[in-house]
Amino acid sequence: MSFLQLLWYFVVGLLFAAFLVLDGADLGIGMATRFLAFNYDERQQLLRTIGPHWDGNEVFLIAAGGSMFASMPMWYASLFSGFYLLLFLVLIALIFRGVSFEFAENAETKKGRNAWMWTNFWGSLFTAFLFGMLFTAMIQPVPIDAQGNIFASFLDVVNPLSLLGGVALTALCLYQGLHYATLRTSGLMRDHAATLCGNLYWAAYPVEVLFAISLYFQTDFFVTHPLATLFFLVVIVATTVWGHIATIRDREWSAYIASTVTLTALVALIFVGLFPNVLIARNPVHTISIVSASATSYTLGVMTVVLCILLPIVIAYFAWSYISQWHRVSLQEVQEDQEDQDGY
Repeated sequence: MSFLQLLWYFVVGLLFAAFLVLDGADLGIGMATRFLAFNYDERQQLLRTIGPHWDGNEVFLIAAGGSMFASMPMWYASLFSGFYLLLFLVLIALIFRGVSFEFAENAETKKGRNAWMWTNFWGSLFTAFLFGMLFTAMIQPVPIDAQGNIFASFLDVVNPLSLLGGVALTALCLYQGLHYATLRTSGLMRDHAATLCGNLYWAAYPVEVLFAISLYFQTDFFVTHPLATLFFLVVIVATTVWGHIATIRDREWSAYIASTVTLTALVALIFVGLFPNVLIARNPVHTISIVSASATSYTLGVMTVVLCILLPIVIAYFAWSYISQWHRVSLQEVQEDQEDQDGY
């Protein structure tokens, strides 16, 4: 395995982690519109915290998919063909969630607004849940032939580990969104977000225990990478406890950083557990490794040069975007803007 192959395996994982950390908060805010808010203005208060950023954050998902396609085309082709239906459902959820922001704001009737707000909620929830299922389905042994084609059955996609993965990622995104809401809202909304998050943390511990048990029985992580797997599982539990304590003690930034580390550790667990492979076949002969899935050295070299040029620009833009538009959104601000629109 060359340095460039290892580098791009790491880059793909890093891009997925960035997507889950940044857009995970957006998905959590979308879910929180039904757990925290009780009317349209309160839901708009929550959605305004992610309004300038949610579509930009989804760029990391596109970049992750594009990087996978260019650097390891066999991984991309096998994954997207074998789990086509699951990815199609993810795409549908993302589309409906994306259009709901604009349609809810411009709906002419109260019923229409409410319908599109529900669409945002369900789109956010299903996006997180389906991604959790995808990530945990792809780390299990699946039927792969000599050409790299996956013939996944219903139970290869829907099983205890993938369902727990869906629940776990949905919960993590909700925690991330609630922590983000405590940083970006003021008044009762901010207080309710902290209280709800503190209460919901108690549900995380049994899910994590069940996830670890399912990981043991349905993957080879504990056989191929026992120490690394145990390490990242401990990190996930430890940062969950950290986030719970920080929430109870009303330390907003500490709680947000804790959930960010938890999401990153989950991605690291998946990618380190798979290494040096990208897809595990039931017949070990057909397992797809990083080396066999990789593009040519020339392609990887060109991509690395492009990455070195674009990455600093992207990081600088995102930092400027968040810093320049960072403020706490109040309910009064939303109501005043709504009155101005109605008056106009």
